[in-house]
Amino acid sequence: MTNGRALALAYLEQQRLLGGDAVILPTSEPTPGLRPGLVKPAAESVSLTPGESPGKTHTLPPPGLSFDPPSGDLFAADPVQQARTLADIAALVAECTKCKLCEARTNTVPGEGPTDARLVVVGEGPGRTEDETGRPFVGKAGELLTKILGAIELPREQVFICNVVKCRPPENRLPQYDEIAACVPYLYRQIDLLKPAVILAMGGTAAQTMLNTKQSLGALRNQVHRFRGIPVIVTYHPAALLRNPNWKRPTWDDVRIARRILDS
Repeated sequence: MTNGRALALAYLEQQRLLGGDAVILPTSEPTPGLRPGLVKPAAESVSLTPGESPGKTHTLPPPGLSFDPPSGDLFAADPVQQARTLADIAALVAECTKCKLCEARTNTVPGEGPTDARLVVVGEGPGRTEDETGRPFVGKAGELLTKILGAIELPREQVFICNVVKCRPPENRLPQYDEIAACVPYLYRQIDLLKPAVILAMGGTAAQTMLNTKQSLGALRNQVHRFRGIPVIVTYHPAALLRNPNWKRPTWDDVRIARRILDS
């Protein structure tokens, strides 16, 4: 067995463990009627977490969109741009009444994580549990996010996690344009202060906001986008994975890209 074949077999075994399709490779004599590389359905599905190292041997996807909104003027009167710490931003968010989402909130959810986080996860907006606790991604979707981060060997405590809007939209509906426009300066300033190595945009709203586009999530995946020069990887929101487990596999592919960038 050549080294190349050994590597290929190891890769295909990893894909099987991750819940992908089994690939039948020929031995010295191909099976009659079976072309090399013919795919058979997997016998059973497995969870997202493979229990293996993400690895660093794959090349990165092609470059995608680049969005470079102007940075704020620190000498301007805007208090968001004058905020010097994440705690300053959280205090501004707590008093914010710039859009109608403030009317029904229990708590604002500015985000949480260390000031030296190399990965920033951006979601859509707080849900019911987040509104009750003031913390992002703490419901069932949050539990899944913690597992996703664990799969690429990143404890949640090392990641900054936040949302596009900092107050819960009624009945968990999508944030409206004016709500995003009112809230996104907080997000931009958080990223300015954090200066992360990678941004993981989870869900269509987060991806479209970070990249200033109306392209679908599917069209934005499998590319390395940039926000003010910072690589942005687009993937599914954990809540979507709870509704459709078939998206766990592509999500695993996406987060491994983020991990490879962190390791580069």
